[in-house]
Amino acid sequence: GSAAGLGQCSPHGRSVIVPVHNSECWLDECLKSVWEQDFKQTMELSVFNDASKDSSAEIIAKWKVKLEDAGVPVIIGSNNSSQPRGVGFAKNQAVIQSSGAYLCFLDSDDVMMPQRVRLQYEAAIQHPNSIVGCQVRREPPMSTERYTRWINNLTEEQLHTQVFTSHGPTVIMPTWFCSREWFYHVGKFDEGGKGVPEDLLFFYKHIQKGGEVVRVNHCLLLYRYHPQAATHSVLEETIWNHRVRFLEDRVLSSWTSFTIWNAGKQGKKLYRSLSPANRKKVTAFCDVDEKKITRGFYTFEESEERPKPKTPICHFREATPPFIICVKLDLTGGAFETNLNMLNLKEGVDYYHFN
Repeated sequence: GSAAGLGQCSPHGRSVIVPVHNSECWLDECLKSVWEQDFKQTMELSVFNDASKDSSAEIIAKWKVKLEDAGVPVIIGSNNSSQPRGVGFAKNQAVIQSSGAYLCFLDSDDVMMPQRVRLQYEAAIQHPNSIVGCQVRREPPMSTERYTRWINNLTEEQLHTQVFTSHGPTVIMPTWFCSREWFYHVGKFDEGGKGVPEDLLFFYKHIQKGGEVVRVNHCLLLYRYHPQAATHSVLEETIWNHRVRFLEDRVLSSWTSFTIWNAGKQGKKLYRSLSPANRKKVTAFCDVDEKKITRGFYTFEESEERPKPKTPICHFREATPPFIICVKLDLTGGAFETNLNMLNLKEGVDYYHFN
C-alpha cells in the first residue's frame, strides 16, 4: 500500500525514523539493519536528509528500492539548502512525513539487531505513555565503558530516579521507541540546532508530563562512538544549567532542606548554580576528605549578602538526609558505594544522584 494509506489502515504501523546528515560511511549498514528486521509487516522507513553534501542521497535511493521490494514503504524528505537545519529539525520532519502509530528512532550511524522493532513494539503497547529503550553494544567495544555499563544495568526504579546525572537520559536517544500520540503530547524536538541538547530537553518534558521510562533487556542496537558525533557540539555549561533547573523543578521544590554530598569542586558548583531560595535550603556539605571537613565550612564568596553565607562541612556519617550526591559513580573502586550503603537510604526518597 502507499505510505499515505499506512496510517489510516493500520493503527499498528511502525515508522523507523532516520535523520541523515553526511552519513555515507555508515548509512549502508544502518539501512541494511532496517531491511533485516524480523518484523516487516506494517513497517515503513522515514528518512530525512538534512543538506548532506556526500553520497547519502544515492545510498538512500538504493535502499528505497530494496526495502519497497521487501514490502516496506520508504518516505524520503530532504532539506536541499546549503545549510543543515540540525538534528531536532530532521527528526521532527521524519516523524511528520511518516504515518505509523509507533516511532522507532534510529541514528544513521547505528545498526539495529533484527528483533529491535518487534521487541520494543511489544513493550510499547504495554506502556502507552513511555519511552522504550533497550540495551546497547558499543562500537568500538571499549569506548565509554562506564557510560555503557550505566545504560545497560540501571534497574527499573533507577530509570526514573537517575534522570538528573551528567549521563543524561536513562535510556539513550538512539534506542527510543514510543507512540506517535505520546510524541506529539510531549511536543516534538527542540529545533534550535547546533549546541542544543534536543534529546535531553525532550526527555525532561517527557518526565514532566508523567511519562514512564522502560527498557527492553536485550541488546538491540550497535551504538557507534566517534568523536565527530553531534553530541560533542553541545556546550557542557548549557547541559549543566538545564540539569540544575530540572533538579530544582522535580526535587528541590518539594524539599525544605538538604545536604550536598561532596564538599569539592562539583558540590560547590552545584551550590553556586542553585536559585537563591534553594541555596538557603542547603544545611551542610558532607564529605570523606578530612582536609575539607577540618576546614569546617564553605564561604559563598560570590554572595551579595553581608555577612557572606557560610555552610558547614561535616563527615557523611554525621550528615542529615536528604542528599543530592555529586560524587561520580563507579570511579572510586566501590568505596563510595560502600559508604552510601552503610546509611541504608532509599534512592529517590533520601537521595538523588546528580553526577
